[in-house]
Amino acid sequence: MGFTQSPPELANPYLTDRVLQSVMRRSLPHALFEHFHEEAYDLGQIIADELYPQQLAERLIEPRHIPFDAWGRRIDLIELTPLWQRMPALAARFGLVWHGYDQNKAAYARLFQFAMVYLATAATDFYACPLAMTDGAARALIESGNETLVRRAVPHLTSRDAATLWTSGQWMTETSGGSDVGGTETRAVRDANGQWRAFGRKWFTSAATSEMALLLARPDGAAQGTEGLALFYCEPRDRGGRLQNIVIDRLKDKLGSRKLPTAELRLDGAPIELVGEERRGVRMIAPVLNQTRLWNSFAALSFFRRGLQLLRDYGNRRQVFGRLLGAHPLQQQTLAGVQAEFEGGLHLALYVAELLGKSEHGALDDRHRLLLRLLIPITKLLTARQAVAGLSEIVEGFGGAGYIEDTGLPTLLRDAQVFSIWEGTTNVLSLDALKVLALDGTWDAIHGALMALTGQAGSETEALSALVREAERSVHAAHRSAVDQGRGEALARNIAITLGRTFELALLIRHAAWSERAEGDRRPMAAARRFAIHGVDRMQVGEDLDSRLLATDDLE
Repeated sequence: MGFTQSPPELANPYLTDRVLQSVMRRSLPHALFEHFHEEAYDLGQIIADELYPQQLAERLIEPRHIPFDAWGRRIDLIELTPLWQRMPALAARFGLVWHGYDQNKAAYARLFQFAMVYLATAATDFYACPLAMTDGAARALIESGNETLVRRAVPHLTSRDAATLWTSGQWMTETSGGSDVGGTETRAVRDANGQWRAFGRKWFTSAATSEMALLLARPDGAAQGTEGLALFYCEPRDRGGRLQNIVIDRLKDKLGSRKLPTAELRLDGAPIELVGEERRGVRMIAPVLNQTRLWNSFAALSFFRRGLQLLRDYGNRRQVFGRLLGAHPLQQQTLAGVQAEFEGGLHLALYVAELLGKSEHGALDDRHRLLLRLLIPITKLLTARQAVAGLSEIVEGFGGAGYIEDTGLPTLLRDAQVFSIWEGTTNVLSLDALKVLALDGTWDAIHGALMALTGQAGSETEALSALVREAERSVHAAHRSAVDQGRGEALARNIAITLGRTFELALLIRHAAWSERAEGDRRPMAAARRFAIHGVDRMQVGEDLDSRLLATDDLE
């Protein structure tokens, strides 16, 4: 028998992730870092030993919708995959939602939580999607002031006991409006007993098996558009597990995320409860979007990192042209470029998670609250696009094996495509960022943050820091000019991407300087240089950057 190539193996993803370990060591108090290290190590070991092999073994198993029982009774049962069935226990054990609400961690709670989410997501077959909406629902209910619903649901949504843990759906999307929720046609009507009931069709519900959901509906007589929408709470099933005036028409046949049971629902008088006012529901749902957009960012990075880890391992196994694939200089250069993009995205997402945690504990000033509001859509936009581009390069790096379904590699690329669609496309997110840029004080906040980040670096990074300052001036001038000419919307994408990449470079510079001082590691500095060569200023594409910034010591 001829040669058989050994497949890549997945070691503990935490132990092999020098970037995450380094950032968390810098960012967390020592005792909290030690706690994180233990939790992350245990999670990583379960991923390597159990979840990744199970994912490969269950590659062809998908959820199944069973509309009727053997006697013709409507049951709308969704049969979940074996891995999904074990996910509540994993989510509860590692506190993937709970950590964000742990008062003992104070302002570090979100950073701790999202680092764990990043490690876990690629191993959950998209169970992280309902967890994201669960986190968002808990925050929205807390901020709503509806104490009855807070007492009813939040302890379940943040539970560390799998037996009591709930997940939440987010039922917004309709055929009449996706991101434009003003087109929502679902009606909310009071019955003779004063019970609110929902009538309508939700076209894309990604948590049809969840114990609760938040949905938008228009009370009868309310104004058209977003102002007339109200936010409602729904428990889809009764105590016997039967859907309450809800019919599942079908599960979606999707490009990726196929383990996630995404359904079309018909609401025919489903009992619901008003969360706040009978209007302004879109404003009340904003906390859900903030949370889910950040979850989306870490999910994209989790898939990106999974691909990088597998390709690096494969490079140490595959012999081509007389030596290991990973030893070829061109492969090293290619992979180092992908690594630099990944590192930029991870630094940005962790920075925003840190800001979010501080915001929730009252530790942010007005300037940084504006910055957080701006960076959430920009971070989601950038990390999604970086993951798709990076995983395309990674799949290509496996050659023909990357195109073969049995390897599990094509699934990474297919799944990644959803991250630029969920919770707002690139254009929608760019427009959201544009609105924040129009607010007084936003550009001062941007300038102050960028100067603070690069000001912590030493003289060696001066050329890189100068690029940050140059990019900031360029995008600020472009924004002013575009607004003056009435072209702000047309250039919104370029502006958002430029700002995001400028922050990514500034964050790479900050961490590189710290890592060299504290850890003696020059790889972060080399990654920052390589990222700069790729281009920061998307107003000018950045192709004329100084090639002397390029280094070759960023090979992991």
